[in-house]
Amino acid sequence: MITLSIVIPAYNEAAFIGTLLERIAAVDLTDLGVTREIIVVDDGSHDATADIAERHGVRVLRQRPNAGKGAAVRRGIAAATGTHVLIQDADLEYDPSDYVPMLGALRRGGDTIAVYGSRYLNAAGAGGAPRMRVGPWPGQSWLAFLGGRSLSVAAWLTTGRFLTDTVTALKLFPRDLVSGLALETSGFELDHEISAKVLARGVPIVEVPIGYQPRSKAEGKKIGAADWWRALRTFWRYRRG
Repeated sequence: MITLSIVIPAYNEAAFIGTLLERIAAVDLTDLGVTREIIVVDDGSHDATADIAERHGVRVLRQRPNAGKGAAVRRGIAAATGTHVLIQDADLEYDPSDYVPMLGALRRGGDTIAVYGSRYLNAAGAGGAPRMRVGPWPGQSWLAFLGGRSLSVAAWLTTGRFLTDTVTALKLFPRDLVSGLALETSGFELDHEISAKVLARGVPIVEVPIGYQPRSKAEGKKIGAADWWRALRTFWRYRRG
């Protein structure tokens, strides 16, 4: 049996968190032998994010003051009790239905692997292997697309391993692995710290094609150009674990 701890860092996501939790609840994982707990870490929101999450009956941790996405993820990991941890952004860019193929990859690869949902892999055709996406998703700028693709190169140059999507917000780990990484960063760069440390330990990362519905700055997207440089420094800093 797998118990999946779904960790959701959230900052001012009142417009989205309720719909996200409804979509998570609608995903049937019983055929995979998976139970779940949901942990929303409210990172100092100024809106009703935490209250809405609590009305959905999930576990809510209120982090005051705002400390950054990475700090919220670290707190959620520390509170997780499942056999595995899945990190999910609070917005609606990622579809919880993609948990199913990710958990399927975990079952096939063994419970000690990590699984990343990749926005830059297209689903395989009949009898074929997944192919790389060659352009941005509808609504995604070329700058954002190329920024993500270039970070794959940065990961390869610093860690020796090419990942098609290093900044995906759907990542699945054995809890013992991710809780033992001694994570330090507090911002968006935590994604890259985790990846670098996992790869330094020689843990296989399996990538699975997923969908993506990008949102704009006006809709609440928070990551920016400065985070690209932080990502690069983070890969270099933690390239040996």
